[in-house]
Amino acid sequence: MVQPDDLSQLGRDARPAASPDEAVLETVPYRRGEGAPTIVRFTCPEFTSLCPVTGQPDFAHLVIDYAPDERLVESKSLKLFLTSFRNHGAFHEDCTVAVARRIVEATKPLWLRIGGYWYPRGGIPIDVFWQTGPAPEGVFLPDQGVPPYRGRG
Repeated sequence: MVQPDDLSQLGRDARPAASPDEAVLETVPYRRGEGAPTIVRFTCPEFTSLCPVTGQPDFAHLVIDYAPDERLVESKSLKLFLTSFRNHGAFHEDCTVAVARRIVEATKPLWLRIGGYWYPRGGIPIDVFWQTGPAPEGVFLPDQGVPPYRGRG
């Protein structure tokens, strides 16, 4: 069983880091068991970062699916990590893949995919997709559920 002292953010006053590089992404042990892997989904419909050129805010709906092996992402630390992008200047593609790579680095999952559905600025929405490889055999993998951007139509 995870003890509160094992984690630095859960159950404590914790503020988002000034940058994603400074953010702490904590994990907890997970016992996978037999059979097909479990798929865990995190949805962040209000992800924000900054355009690295103009400094204007960019907004995205992130959907992260992963098949944990021995470690789970602790959800409060994930929220704080994602919030650390609020003042971070990077292109949509870089932000989306950086989130995925950090989770992979922290948890070493069997598999992970991310969909970054960025809201339009300048009239063009950008959707970014990345995954570690083919999904594990036998998993239930639902659609990410984010429709293509259609504006007011």
